[in-house]
Amino acid sequence: MTLHFVLTGGVASGKSAVSRFFAELGVRVIDADIVAREVVELGSEGLQAITQYFGEDVLLDDGSLDRKALRDIVFSDDSKRHWLNQLLHPMIRDKMLQARSAAESCGEPYTISVIPLYFETIHGTDEAQNYQRVLVVDADEGKQLSRLMQRDDTDIHRAKALMVSQASRSERLSIADDVIANNSDLQSLKQQVINLDKHYRELARS
Repeated sequence: MTLHFVLTGGVASGKSAVSRFFAELGVRVIDADIVAREVVELGSEGLQAITQYFGEDVLLDDGSLDRKALRDIVFSDDSKRHWLNQLLHPMIRDKMLQARSAAESCGEPYTISVIPLYFETIHGTDEAQNYQRVLVVDADEGKQLSRLMQRDDTDIHRAKALMVSQASRSERLSIADDVIANNSDLQSLKQQVINLDKHYRELARS
């Protein structure tokens, strides 16, 4: 039996680094953000629907999606963000389900599904039953804020607004089966992943 685990955490908490380390250990990583880009790539039904709703202002010169322009529009408009979520979430769920099914067909011990907004969108719903454990990547909010400002080259006010728009640190930790602390260096982070990988493979065997 293939087990399916969620990897989640706040913005700039270190989810990408953790998922990369799992992938290096041979684990199938199913990243919701990557899948979200795939369902709106050039020529997709998702991109066509977005263009019809928002207009061509959300397109780049080559016809692909201008993700920043779209993000700026929905960031301050709840109704448009709701419409976008209603369009994309089912598409993303279907592709992630296909990836989990492929892992089961191959007899893989477990998968990691990276879902940044798991608490906000899936926790407490029927869909949560698709996953056996929740792994939270946790970081001190000060470190998270500085990493976000550096990563996005943004000011402190916008960075704080983005953090506040997500579930709080305590809310994410309240649903965690496992926690990886990302307050040190990459070597410490990698060792925590190695330890969890051993634990997860043992769970799959049992």
